[in-house]
Amino acid sequence: MYIEQLKSKKINLASYIPIPLGFILLIFFNFFVSDGVDTNQVIQQTINSIGVNLTFILLIAPLAFGLLLVLFWVKFIQGLSIRSLTTSRVKIDWKRFFFSFFLWGTITVLMILAMYSMHPENFVWNFKPEKFFVFLFLALVLIPMQTSFEEYLFRGHMMQGLGLAFNSRLIPLVVTSVLFGLMHISNPEVDKVGYVIMIYYIGTGFFLGIITLMDEGLELALGFHAANNLVGALLLTSDWTAFQTHSVFKDISEPSAGFDVLTPVFILFPILLFIFSKVYGWKNWKEKLTGKLSTIN
Repeated sequence: MYIEQLKSKKINLASYIPIPLGFILLIFFNFFVSDGVDTNQVIQQTINSIGVNLTFILLIAPLAFGLLLVLFWVKFIQGLSIRSLTTSRVKIDWKRFFFSFFLWGTITVLMILAMYSMHPENFVWNFKPEKFFVFLFLALVLIPMQTSFEEYLFRGHMMQGLGLAFNSRLIPLVVTSVLFGLMHISNPEVDKVGYVIMIYYIGTGFFLGIITLMDEGLELALGFHAANNLVGALLLTSDWTAFQTHSVFKDISEPSAGFDVLTPVFILFPILLFIFSKVYGWKNWKEKLTGKLSTIN
């Protein structure tokens, strides 16, 4: 009932257009502007000029501000509650958020430690206490805002708007997942690995969309996304990623398009779907993911 709950509201569907349209135009503008530009070189030059932490702020602050914009728009322009944007439940289920956060956070830590144990030559110790703890503060504030913006925009605002417009679950699932992937097309990882990495980005979009529709709310997606970006940024960095940070480790190896891209999408995400489905008793997968919206009495 995550989308259906809004059918009883008097909503102008045109109010769902401005923010997604503006963001989509920004995605394609960034793509065409950066086409042929070495984005990693630009990031390195910025780091050399203003430092790692200020570069991090410069990159992430607009997305963190985007969260405030989406919440303001929904609350004061559309006249809807933040609760209805977040979940179909009577109140936001923070236990779901923290279960997802700690589950994926733990898996991420174990994967990084396993990679370090198997291939220590691919890593260098990057921990500098005075720099790390400044970054830790910045990360704890800005990264959850950045990830929440992406969830509230794609799996919240856009998914609900498209669902209402087309009386469908499948259309918003497909559209938001693809657009979520395309949002990352200007990342330096794409230059380094190639467009095959879009399998990971779009696959992640589908995973997050599926758990949102199956669980009738954003809590699990919010927790997963926050853990993915926050734990990753604190533990591991490299010279070819969008977020280059004062992390504990630095990866100096060449990225593998096969293992790094395919393992999460085709192995880890299905395992997470299985765990979530058992914990929360998900049923009627076909109807919840591909069916028409239910009628609200």
